[in-house]
Amino acid sequence: MESEKGILLKLRDGSSEAFETLFHKYGGKLYNFTLKLSSGNTHVAEEIVQNTFVQVWETRNFINPDKSFISYLCTIAKNRLVNEYEHQAVRHIYRDYIRKHHSDVDNITEKEIDRNLLEEYIDCLIEKLPPARKQIFILSRKEMLSNKEIAKQLNLSENTVRNQLSSAVSFMKEHLARHYDNIISILLMMYIC
Repeated sequence: MESEKGILLKLRDGSSEAFETLFHKYGGKLYNFTLKLSSGNTHVAEEIVQNTFVQVWETRNFINPDKSFISYLCTIAKNRLVNEYEHQAVRHIYRDYIRKHHSDVDNITEKEIDRNLLEEYIDCLIEKLPPARKQIFILSRKEMLSNKEIAKQLNLSENTVRNQLSSAVSFMKEHLARHYDNIISILLMMYIC
């Protein structure tokens, strides 16, 4: 019988047989693990297992054959499950927001609702920035001042302004990637970039 390391090396080389072998060996175990984490939700568990193995195939070149493959699978599955629950929470919050703030939905477009929601979320993220970074971000993105104008106003170097602004944007993108569906993230990233 071939070792797991040998199978993983073949997988890295693009062997579909190695992929099938790993799926048959670990698919059931991963399903049970995910089923337990998802409180018995069979639909979610099946979807997570499927998506996990798709990711394994797509990223097979980066698999380390010297490390535990089942641990690798469980980490991917757990992260996917957390992301799924976060997306569900965002969708729920979004529907609740629309229901509370826009009872007359016919008079407001979906884009306007998205924009309002995104602006509110941006404002929440801005509040989490350190004070100096927050001030620089507001001057740049809300008051539309150039880096040179901000540097002059705050008595800082342009390089400091640029670095602080870059850190603020990175912080925002990181949070957006974790909490919003792709379309909403793209809209917000277009706004902050």
